[in-house]
Amino acid sequence: MQKIKAWISAARLRTLPLSLAGIIVGAAIAGLYGYQNTLIFILALCTTIAFQVTSNFANDYGDGVKGTDNEERIGPKRALQSGLLTRQELKMGIVITILIDLLLITAIVYYAFGIENLVYVIVFILLGIFSIWAAIKYTVGSSAYGYKGLGDVFVFLFFGLLSSLGTYFLLAKSLTLSAVLPAAAIGFLSTAVLNLNNLRDIKSDANTGKNTLVVKMGYKKGKQYHAVLITLAFTCLLVFTGLHYQSWKSFLHLLVFIPLFIHLTKVAKTEDPVLLDPELKKVALSTFFLSLLFYFGFNNFL
Repeated sequence: MQKIKAWISAARLRTLPLSLAGIIVGAAIAGLYGYQNTLIFILALCTTIAFQVTSNFANDYGDGVKGTDNEERIGPKRALQSGLLTRQELKMGIVITILIDLLLITAIVYYAFGIENLVYVIVFILLGIFSIWAAIKYTVGSSAYGYKGLGDVFVFLFFGLLSSLGTYFLLAKSLTLSAVLPAAAIGFLSTAVLNLNNLRDIKSDANTGKNTLVVKMGYKKGKQYHAVLITLAFTCLLVFTGLHYQSWKSFLHLLVFIPLFIHLTKVAKTEDPVLLDPELKKVALSTFFLSLLFYFGFNNFL
């Protein structure tokens, strides 16, 4: 039972809703244009959950090995840091989740494109493999990009653009230019969650050589950058809503920015990074609920 609790802790279930936001928004855009496939949608949700768990295991392992997870860290204790799981056990967990990732990638590509659309099959398999690589290399290895201030870029690309536009293409077999707006919005909000995490951990990260973007730019500029990310997300969704307005439901997702802008005032006034920890959950869950309201507002199959 103790080991099961350790694996659940390492999987970091509270991070999973945020990872689903891009998939839900991508499916909503497809529904707006008349495309829907329940099986592909479910497989996409399962695949992104598997990727996130792989990433969480790898982050636990990478930060634990490098000593980044130590007594200075403000967030919840990690499995390796606490001694609940060994390095070897976490390595095996990463391998198993990678195999699950590959199985899900194969399934979703097959059901979306069959075997006749070979180009699409190859492209999406490569994107899936690249996603696995990105999930692992965030903290693992000497060239981990999360330690070089590049985590924000990868989160924006994978949680925002690839997640949303990839799901849209899997369902519709096409893309539209305006779809970039909500995809980018989810990317900005997901990056805001990472940035908030890095703001919280700025002291311990700096002391252990984890040069996140916040460590490089400083605490004050990191808070200003945070405000820019959320404002850009709001702008993207406001423009998309104006372009594709259908009914009052189309505006519901924008209401989520009321607590998000209140959150920005809290961040702006917070001088002690420790006090930012509760704000992480607010932004992550707000992004998830925003995606649900976006789905309700634009999916023409509802």
